[in-house]
Amino acid sequence: MDEGTVTMERSDPLVLFDEWYAGAWASESDANAMACATANADGVPSVRMVLLKGREGDGFVFYTNYGSRKGLEIGANAAASLVFHWKSLKRQVRIDGPVETVDAAAADAYFASRPRDSQVAAWASLQSQVLPERFDLEKRFAHFDLKYRGRPVPRPLHWSGYLVRAGRLEFWLDRPYRLHERIVFERASEGWSVKRLYP
Repeated sequence: MDEGTVTMERSDPLVLFDEWYAGAWASESDANAMACATANADGVPSVRMVLLKGREGDGFVFYTNYGSRKGLEIGANAAASLVFHWKSLKRQVRIDGPVETVDAAAADAYFASRPRDSQVAAWASLQSQVLPERFDLEKRFAHFDLKYRGRPVPRPLHWSGYLVRAGRLEFWLDRPYRLHERIVFERASEGWSVKRLYP
């Protein structure tokens, strides 16, 4: 594909995403880092960085604590927006869609692949709750580290994955004089509709 344009002659934006994502890994150390925006039941937004841990069909997967701010907001308003920004490539992808939880088997498999200390930390952290002293977290970590010493650390029921199903994807490519390329794919009754936007 010409580096100076984003073609509209594509039937599947997920294939295009995979091409851009593979290219990003060649030049970015954290190509899977993405901003994840959620909103509470009143529509008040919040955003943070998370890591993409897989793509399943039209879904983009990340993992977290259900009791975290984003987990509680998704529970109240099951929609999210994701943004990948690959600065070295001067490219950006935005993804909007409904959110659902991953199945338990997938969550168990991913949790089992994590480093043991990260597994213990999932038990130790009361994510997004007030932490009076740093030492309180360290004590909780030591407690669960000892509790599961010498045996596999099970996945906490409050820790799992979310899958954002893409209903809209926007591909952005930097061009001189701010005459950027913006192509939007939106879910249609069959396949995707595609349109170009002014930058």
